[in-house]
Amino acid sequence: MQPTLEQRTLKLSIVMTLSVASLGVLFGLLSGSQSILFDGVFSTIDAGMSLLSLWVSRLLMRESSPRFQHGYWHLEPLVAALNGAILTLLCFYAFLNALRGLMEGGRVLAFDLAIVYALVVAVVCFAMAAYQRRVNRRVGSEFLRIDAQGWLMAGLITAALLLAFVIALLLEGSAAASWIPYIDSLLLACLTLAFLPVPIGIVRRAMKEVLMVAPSALDREVRGVMEEVMRRDGLLAYHSHVAKTGRVSVIEIHIVTRPNFAAEAGVAALDEIRREIDAGLSIPAEKRWFTLAFTADPRWA
Repeated sequence: MQPTLEQRTLKLSIVMTLSVASLGVLFGLLSGSQSILFDGVFSTIDAGMSLLSLWVSRLLMRESSPRFQHGYWHLEPLVAALNGAILTLLCFYAFLNALRGLMEGGRVLAFDLAIVYALVVAVVCFAMAAYQRRVNRRVGSEFLRIDAQGWLMAGLITAALLLAFVIALLLEGSAAASWIPYIDSLLLACLTLAFLPVPIGIVRRAMKEVLMVAPSALDREVRGVMEEVMRRDGLLAYHSHVAKTGRVSVIEIHIVTRPNFAAEAGVAALDEIRREIDAGLSIPAEKRWFTLAFTADPRWA
Protein backbone atom coordinates (compact mmCIF):
# COMPACT_ATOMS: atom_id res chain seq x y z
CA MET A 1 0.00 0.00 0.00
CA GLN A 2 2.80 2.44 0.84
CA PRO A 3 4.60 2.22 -2.55
CA THR A 4 1.26 2.93 -4.28
CA LEU A 5 0.73 6.02 -2.13
CA GLU A 6 4.30 7.11 -2.87
CA GLN A 7 3.74 6.77 -6.61
CA ARG A 8 0.41 8.61 -6.53
CA THR A 9 2.06 11.47 -4.65
CA LEU A 10 4.94 11.61 -7.14
CA LYS A 11 2.48 11.67 -10.06
CA LEU A 12 0.62 14.59 -8.49
CA SER A 13 3.93 16.35 -7.92
CA ILE A 14 4.88 15.91 -11.56
CA VAL A 15 1.58 17.38 -12.80
CA MET A 16 1.82 20.35 -10.42
CA THR A 17 5.49 20.92 -11.21
CA LEU A 18 4.82 21.01 -14.96
CA SER A 19 1.98 23.47 -14.36
CA VAL A 20 4.22 25.73 -12.26
CA ALA A 21 7.04 25.41 -14.81
CA SER A 22 4.73 26.49 -17.64
CA LEU A 23 3.58 29.50 -15.63
CA GLY A 24 7.17 30.41 -14.78
CA VAL A 25 8.38 30.34 -18.37
CA LEU A 26 5.30 32.21 -19.64
CA PHE A 27 5.26 34.94 -16.98
CA GLY A 28 9.06 35.18 -17.03
CA LEU A 29 9.01 36.01 -20.73
CA LEU A 30 5.99 38.34 -20.46
CA SER A 31 7.28 40.29 -17.44
CA GLY A 32 10.94 40.25 -18.49
CA SER A 33 11.96 38.80 -15.12
CA GLN A 34 15.09 36.65 -15.13
CA SER A 35 14.34 35.35 -11.64
CA ILE A 36 10.84 34.17 -12.65
CA LEU A 37 12.33 32.50 -15.74
CA PHE A 38 14.86 30.78 -13.46
CA ASP A 39 11.98 29.63 -11.27
CA GLY A 40 10.27 28.09 -14.31
CA VAL A 41 13.42 26.31 -15.51
CA PHE A 42 14.05 25.08 -11.95
CA SER A 43 10.54 23.60 -11.88
CA THR A 44 10.98 21.98 -15.30
CA ILE A 45 14.14 20.19 -14.18
CA ASP A 46 12.41 19.23 -10.94
CA ALA A 47 9.58 17.63 -12.95
CA GLY A 48 12.10 15.59 -14.94
CA MET A 49 13.72 14.36 -11.72
CA SER A 50 10.29 13.48 -10.29
CA LEU A 51 9.61 11.34 -13.37
CA LEU A 52 12.92 9.56 -12.82
CA SER A 53 12.07 9.07 -9.14
CA LEU A 54 8.68 7.60 -10.07
CA TRP A 55 10.35 5.12 -12.45
CA VAL A 56 12.86 4.04 -9.79
CA SER A 57 10.14 3.69 -7.13
CA ARG A 58 8.38 1.23 -9.43
CA LEU A 59 11.60 -0.71 -9.85
CA LEU A 60 11.99 -0.88 -6.07
CA MET A 61 8.67 -2.73 -5.83
CA ARG A 62 10.08 -5.58 -7.94
CA GLU A 63 12.74 -6.26 -5.28
CA SER A 64 15.04 -8.24 -7.60
CA SER A 65 15.59 -9.62 -11.11
CA PRO A 66 17.97 -12.15 -12.73
CA ARG A 67 20.36 -9.28 -13.55
CA PHE A 68 19.89 -7.28 -10.32
CA GLN A 69 19.66 -10.08 -7.80
CA HIS A 70 20.14 -7.77 -4.82
CA GLY A 71 17.29 -5.54 -5.98
CA TYR A 72 17.28 -1.94 -7.14
CA TRP A 73 17.97 -0.18 -3.82
CA HIS A 74 21.24 1.26 -5.07
CA LEU A 75 19.38 3.34 -7.68
CA GLU A 76 17.66 5.48 -5.03
CA PRO A 77 20.80 7.31 -3.79
CA LEU A 78 22.11 7.54 -7.36
CA VAL A 79 18.96 9.38 -8.45
CA ALA A 80 19.12 11.59 -5.36
CA ALA A 81 22.76 12.47 -6.11
CA LEU A 82 21.90 13.29 -9.74
CA ASN A 83 18.98 15.44 -8.61
CA GLY A 84 21.13 17.39 -6.16
CA ALA A 85 23.98 17.79 -8.67
CA ILE A 86 21.69 19.20 -11.38
CA LEU A 87 20.06 21.64 -8.96
CA THR A 88 23.52 22.73 -7.74
CA LEU A 89 24.64 23.45 -11.30
CA LEU A 90 21.39 25.29 -12.00
CA CYS A 91 21.87 27.53 -8.95
CA PHE A 92 25.46 28.26 -9.98
CA TYR A 93 24.40 29.11 -13.55
CA ALA A 94 21.62 31.37 -12.26
CA PHE A 95 24.07 33.16 -9.98
CA LEU A 96 26.36 33.89 -12.93
CA ASN A 97 23.39 35.23 -14.91
CA ALA A 98 22.49 37.45 -11.96
CA LEU A 99 26.00 38.88 -11.87
CA ARG A 100 25.86 39.56 -15.59
CA GLY A 101 22.52 41.32 -15.14
CA LEU A 102 23.98 43.56 -12.42
CA MET A 103 27.01 44.41 -14.58
CA GLU A 104 24.74 45.29 -17.52
CA GLY A 105 22.67 47.73 -15.45
CA GLY A 106 19.71 45.52 -14.61
CA ARG A 107 16.38 45.38 -16.45
CA VAL A 108 12.91 46.94 -16.33
CA LEU A 109 10.09 44.56 -15.34
CA ALA A 110 6.30 44.42 -15.56
CA PHE A 111 5.78 44.12 -11.82
CA ASP A 112 2.01 43.61 -11.94
CA LEU A 113 2.41 40.34 -13.89
CA ALA A 114 5.33 39.30 -11.70
CA ILE A 115 3.30 39.79 -8.50
CA VAL A 116 0.38 37.72 -9.81
CA TYR A 117 2.73 34.88 -10.74
CA ALA A 118 4.64 34.93 -7.44
CA LEU A 119 1.46 34.93 -5.34
CA VAL A 120 -0.15 31.98 -7.14
CA VAL A 121 3.00 29.87 -7.32
CA ALA A 122 4.00 30.49 -3.69
CA VAL A 123 0.63 29.17 -2.49
CA VAL A 124 0.93 26.07 -4.71
CA CYS A 125 4.51 25.33 -3.60
CA PHE A 126 3.84 25.60 0.14
CA ALA A 127 0.68 23.50 -0.18
CA MET A 128 2.55 20.74 -2.05
CA ALA A 129 5.43 20.78 0.45
CA ALA A 130 3.02 20.39 3.39
CA TYR A 131 1.09 17.62 1.63
CA GLN A 132 4.19 15.60 0.72
CA ARG A 133 5.63 15.87 4.22
CA ARG A 134 2.37 14.58 5.66
CA VAL A 135 2.34 11.66 3.23
CA ASN A 136 6.01 10.89 3.84
CA ARG A 137 5.40 10.47 7.56
CA ARG A 138 3.54 7.30 6.54
CA VAL A 139 5.74 6.22 3.62
CA GLY A 140 9.29 7.11 4.70
CA SER A 141 10.49 7.67 1.12
CA GLU A 142 13.77 9.44 0.29
CA PHE A 143 12.21 10.50 -3.02
CA LEU A 144 9.27 12.21 -1.30
CA ARG A 145 11.57 13.81 1.27
CA ILE A 146 13.71 15.35 -1.48
CA ASP A 147 10.65 16.31 -3.52
CA ALA A 148 9.02 18.01 -0.52
CA GLN A 149 12.29 19.83 0.13
CA GLY A 150 12.28 20.97 -3.48
CA TRP A 151 8.72 22.32 -3.18
CA LEU A 152 9.61 24.15 0.04
CA MET A 153 12.72 25.60 -1.60
CA ALA A 154 10.68 26.75 -4.60
CA GLY A 155 8.02 28.23 -2.30
CA LEU A 156 10.54 30.23 -0.32
CA ILE A 157 12.17 31.49 -3.51
CA THR A 158 8.81 32.56 -4.92
CA ALA A 159 7.74 34.19 -1.64
CA ALA A 160 10.96 36.20 -1.65
CA LEU A 161 10.27 37.18 -5.26
CA LEU A 162 6.78 38.34 -4.27
CA LEU A 163 8.14 40.49 -1.45
CA ALA A 164 10.80 42.04 -3.69
CA PHE A 165 8.33 42.77 -6.49
CA VAL A 166 5.91 44.45 -4.08
CA ILE A 167 8.73 46.58 -2.66
CA ALA A 168 9.87 47.51 -6.18
CA LEU A 169 6.33 48.51 -7.12
CA LEU A 170 6.15 50.75 -4.05
CA LEU A 171 9.48 52.38 -4.95
CA GLU A 172 8.23 53.61 -8.35
CA GLY A 173 8.26 57.39 -8.45
CA SER A 174 10.36 57.69 -5.30
CA ALA A 175 13.95 58.87 -4.82
CA ALA A 176 15.11 55.24 -4.86
CA ALA A 177 13.48 54.48 -8.23
CA SER A 178 16.90 54.29 -9.93
CA TRP A 179 17.54 51.02 -8.03
CA ILE A 180 14.46 49.27 -9.39
CA PRO A 181 16.15 47.77 -12.52
CA TYR A 182 18.72 46.04 -10.28
CA ILE A 183 16.18 44.35 -8.01
CA ASP A 184 15.55 41.29 -10.19
CA SER A 185 19.23 40.43 -10.70
CA LEU A 186 20.18 41.24 -7.10
CA LEU A 187 17.36 39.09 -5.78
CA LEU A 188 18.32 36.20 -8.05
CA ALA A 189 21.93 36.34 -6.84
CA CYS A 190 20.89 36.34 -3.17
CA LEU A 191 18.41 33.51 -3.62
CA THR A 192 20.82 31.20 -5.42
CA LEU A 193 23.47 31.71 -2.74
CA ALA A 194 20.96 31.24 0.09
CA PHE A 195 19.51 28.00 -1.26
CA LEU A 196 22.68 26.47 -2.68
CA PRO A 197 23.28 24.47 0.56
CA VAL A 198 20.04 22.51 -0.04
CA PRO A 199 21.09 20.62 -3.21
CA ILE A 200 24.65 20.34 -1.88
CA GLY A 201 23.23 18.66 1.22
CA ILE A 202 21.23 16.25 -0.97
CA VAL A 203 24.38 15.29 -2.88
CA ARG A 204 26.36 14.84 0.35
CA ARG A 205 23.77 12.51 1.92
CA ALA A 206 23.29 10.54 -1.29
CA MET A 207 27.01 10.07 -1.87
CA LYS A 208 27.41 8.63 1.63
CA GLU A 209 25.01 5.89 0.57
CA VAL A 210 26.56 5.45 -2.87
CA LEU A 211 30.00 5.05 -1.23
CA MET A 212 28.43 2.82 1.47
CA VAL A 213 29.67 4.89 4.39
CA ALA A 214 28.64 3.11 7.59
CA PRO A 215 25.81 4.97 9.43
CA SER A 216 27.15 5.62 12.93
CA ALA A 217 23.77 5.16 14.64
CA LEU A 218 23.19 1.77 13.00
CA ASP A 219 26.75 0.67 13.76
CA ARG A 220 26.28 1.52 17.46
CA GLU A 221 22.96 -0.31 17.53
CA VAL A 222 24.42 -3.49 16.04
CA ARG A 223 27.40 -3.41 18.41
CA GLY A 224 25.07 -2.93 21.36
CA VAL A 225 23.00 -5.96 20.35
CA MET A 226 26.11 -8.06 19.81
CA GLU A 227 27.48 -7.25 23.28
CA GLU A 228 24.55 -9.16 24.77
CA VAL A 229 24.74 -11.99 22.24
CA MET A 230 28.48 -12.57 22.74
CA ARG A 231 27.95 -13.41 26.41
CA ARG A 232 26.88 -16.89 25.33
CA ASP A 233 29.38 -19.62 26.05
CA GLY A 234 31.16 -20.78 22.92
CA LEU A 235 31.09 -17.48 21.04
CA LEU A 236 34.61 -16.06 20.80
CA ALA A 237 34.48 -12.94 18.60
CA TYR A 238 32.50 -11.21 15.86
CA HIS A 239 32.91 -8.77 13.00
CA SER A 240 30.03 -6.57 11.82
CA HIS A 241 29.59 -4.46 8.69
CA VAL A 242 26.73 -2.01 8.11
CA ALA A 243 25.69 0.31 5.29
CA LYS A 244 22.60 2.09 4.01
CA THR A 245 21.52 2.06 0.37
CA GLY A 246 18.37 4.03 -0.33
CA ARG A 247 15.63 2.85 2.01
CA VAL A 248 17.36 -0.46 2.83
CA SER A 249 19.99 -0.99 5.54
CA VAL A 250 22.57 -3.73 4.96
CA ILE A 251 23.75 -5.58 8.08
CA GLU A 252 26.36 -8.35 7.86
CA ILE A 253 27.68 -10.13 10.96
CA HIS A 254 30.26 -12.93 11.20
CA ILE A 255 30.58 -14.75 14.53
CA VAL A 256 33.64 -16.83 15.44
CA THR A 257 32.76 -19.86 17.62
CA ARG A 258 34.55 -22.73 19.30
CA PRO A 259 35.33 -25.55 16.82
CA ASN A 260 32.68 -27.83 18.31
CA PHE A 261 30.06 -25.17 19.09
CA ALA A 262 27.71 -25.91 16.19
CA ALA A 263 27.87 -29.67 16.76
CA GLU A 264 27.17 -29.37 20.49
CA ALA A 265 24.52 -26.63 20.38
CA GLY A 266 22.77 -27.69 17.18
CA VAL A 267 21.02 -25.71 14.46
CA ALA A 268 18.25 -24.64 16.86
CA ALA A 269 20.79 -22.72 18.99
CA LEU A 270 22.12 -20.92 15.91
CA ASP A 271 18.59 -19.92 14.92
CA GLU A 272 17.96 -18.70 18.46
CA ILE A 273 20.97 -16.37 18.15
CA ARG A 274 19.56 -15.09 14.86
CA ARG A 275 16.20 -14.40 16.52
CA GLU A 276 17.89 -12.58 19.41
CA ILE A 277 19.82 -10.30 17.04
CA ASP A 278 16.72 -9.77 14.91
CA ALA A 279 14.68 -8.75 17.95
CA GLY A 280 17.32 -6.24 19.02
CA LEU A 281 17.34 -4.34 15.71
CA SER A 282 15.01 -1.36 15.41
CA ILE A 283 14.91 -1.38 11.59
CA PRO A 284 11.87 -3.32 10.25
CA ALA A 285 12.66 -6.61 8.51
CA GLU A 286 11.33 -5.34 5.16
CA LYS A 287 13.81 -2.43 5.22
CA ARG A 288 17.02 -4.37 5.88
CA TRP A 289 19.25 -6.98 4.27
CA PHE A 290 20.46 -9.05 7.21
CA THR A 291 23.18 -11.70 6.90
CA LEU A 292 24.54 -13.72 9.84
CA ALA A 293 27.34 -16.28 9.44
CA PHE A 294 29.03 -18.62 11.91
CA THR A 295 32.56 -19.97 11.55
CA ALA A 296 35.19 -21.64 13.74
CA ASP A 297 38.02 -20.27 11.59
CA PRO A 298 38.81 -16.55 12.21
CA ARG A 299 40.06 -16.22 8.63
CA TRP A 300 36.46 -16.45 7.37
CA ALA A 301 35.03 -13.89 9.80
